Amino acid sequence: MKKRVAVLVTHEFEDAEYSEPVEAFRATRNSVTNIENKAGNIVYGKNRKISVSIDKGIDEVNVHEFDALLLPGGESPSRLYIDDRFVLFVRKFANTQKPIFMCPSSPILLIHAGVIKGRRITHMQSIYKDLEDAGAVLYDQEVINDNNMYISSRSTQDLPFFIQETIKVLNR
Repeated sequence: MKKRVAVLVTHEFEDAEYSEPVEAFRATRNSVTNIENKAGNIVYGKNRKISVSIDKGIDEVNVHEFDALLLPGGESPSRLYIDDRFVLFVRKFANTQKPIFMCPSSPILLIHAGVIKGRRITHMQSIYKDLEDAGAVLYDQEVINDNNMYISSRSTQDLPFFIQETIKVLNR
């Protein structure tokens, strides 16, 4: 069954952490909706190799429209968490018990949303202390699947494992 994946993304996202999962989701007939401040905006990856057209503004969406949430890494999560609308969206999404797919550095959004305590995730070294202080249970593995709800990867090199796990979760 086709699933609807929300992607919270803004400028300076990690190119591969957006493009590779999104391509895999679409290849397996899942739909993707890119969400930022305003529909029609164009955002760029940090390597400027990829541009993303925003489908919907954050004020136009409801967590119940989607079956999963993808959070690409890079600088995008740090830019998004300063806007309470994105933090609230992540908090509400976590409360629906639907899967959240986290690329490295994106758990910072879950820290600010207050939904990471007690969750098993893998980590990126640069936010290790923040995750530890927020009460996350940390592992140093390619990918961690915490009850089909929080799927995380620790580096761009781990994307094949991350994508394989996210597709498995989407297909359940």
